[in-house]
Amino acid sequence: MRELTHVDERGVKMVEVGHKEEVFRKAVARGRIRLRPETIELIKSGRTKKGNVIAAAQIAGILAVKRTPELIPLCHPIPLTGVDVTFEFGEDYIEATCEVRAHYKTGVEMEALTGVSVALLTVWDMVKAVEKDENGQYPFTRIEDIRVVEKVKELTPGSSQG
Repeated sequence: MRELTHVDERGVKMVEVGHKEEVFRKAVARGRIRLRPETIELIKSGRTKKGNVIAAAQIAGILAVKRTPELIPLCHPIPLTGVDVTFEFGEDYIEATCEVRAHYKTGVEMEALTGVSVALLTVWDMVKAVEKDENGQYPFTRIEDIRVVEKVKELTPGSSQG
């Protein structure tokens, strides 16, 4: 069984990565928000009162990726080389994908998960007025299935894994 890396006999710590080599890292996270089909049509047709839902969610997701070490206490600040937030529509859902890339000593999974989570939360925020029922509740709306779907760690030519 693997041991926890952020806790030892002295308490909580940030994992030491100084001895590791910088290598290419990529993580892709994905998740969905369930919405009423009428809401999906409003988003697709650009008829939401708050503006372009997808553009706002993309920006929010990218900003969240950049702020991950401020949100998750033991994450290292990572010099990112790229972030993409994309969306696919279903009849009653929007699926968000966040891909994060860096050349660094530790992975970018938490950044990708944070980006997709905040992108989906932004979609919810922008359409909540039309998702509420007559009692102000959200009987259909939900965020689900957020997960890492791909993780890449590639050594650059001439390096060794450490």
